[in-house]
Amino acid sequence: MRKNVYILSDAHLGSLAIAHGRTQERRLVRFLDEIKNKAAAIYLLGDMFDFWYEYKYAVPKGYTRFLGKLSELTDMGVEVHFFTGNHDIWMYGYLEEECGVIIHTKPTTVDIYDKVFYMAHGDGLGDHDPKFNFIRRVFHNRVCQRMFSALHPRWGIWFGLTWAKHSRMKRADGKEPPYQGEDKEALVKYTKKYMKTHPDIDYFIYGHRHIELDLMLSRKTRMMIIGDWIWQFTYVVFDGEHLLPRRIRRGREQAINLQQPLRHNKRRHTALHQAATAATTRHGAQASTNEKKGEKRRRHDISDAHAFSPLLYAIRVKITADSLCLLQSSAPRR
Repeated sequence: MRKNVYILSDAHLGSLAIAHGRTQERRLVRFLDEIKNKAAAIYLLGDMFDFWYEYKYAVPKGYTRFLGKLSELTDMGVEVHFFTGNHDIWMYGYLEEECGVIIHTKPTTVDIYDKVFYMAHGDGLGDHDPKFNFIRRVFHNRVCQRMFSALHPRWGIWFGLTWAKHSRMKRADGKEPPYQGEDKEALVKYTKKYMKTHPDIDYFIYGHRHIELDLMLSRKTRMMIIGDWIWQFTYVVFDGEHLLPRRIRRGREQAINLQQPLRHNKRRHTALHQAATAATTRHGAQASTNEKKGEKRRRHDISDAHAFSPLLYAIRVKITADSLCLLQSSAPRR
């Protein structure tokens, strides 16, 4: 019987911007423990730590539950593949020697059950932002890394964690911008260009963006951005035949549909989303007295709809349901 392959990304363990950090780590470790007997391999697509720097004789404190579980998994014979991200670039052998994981510092193409996967963290792929690319070159520069190693870990690790916190808190609610569309999303543009010269690839899987995206680029090729383990707690499982997105919610596994890009009638969908968002904002701002009036008004509207026409009532219910579904799918789940 085939065992599953699991793929997840972006836990940012140790982040100073995450209030529930210890609970988050326990949740991740509990998930890894639940799948250990079902997994042939686990792929961690980067940024599992919010900051990680291996000094020659020191590593960042903490993460004992997570590192212990990785060691247990590899001792059991489960392959654990660890991709470096833009927050945990600086790995020099500790996790390989102590935990038995396989480190990937670049995008990797791998055959899994006769399917070809292209996996990467995703940072720097198709992103032409000059500021980001400059910082990325500095982080990857060997001379800069040696200079950073000269800092005492007390200051070096503090600096890295504080930098990461500042970077996250610059954004609204500490969250990444939403999906930008096929013409603007850097990873989508990169994938479309790459697949022209590599038509044999079946699945492109990325992390980094902290969004959920499932996109069919051709009849053969499928692309996924798999969310994170800060707010979304999403992952992907491959059983040899099907690639299935999943979410952990209240300790239970749930099947989900990742965000499907809107291809048709974008104006209508945008208008519905704006209307639903405005309605939600108004509802949250109402006082209790207005809420009672609103309830009476809704009951009155429903009665009128019933009296006027059953068909009209059905149409109104359908539009309301569509708006709510669209709002839920558009809102970040973090």
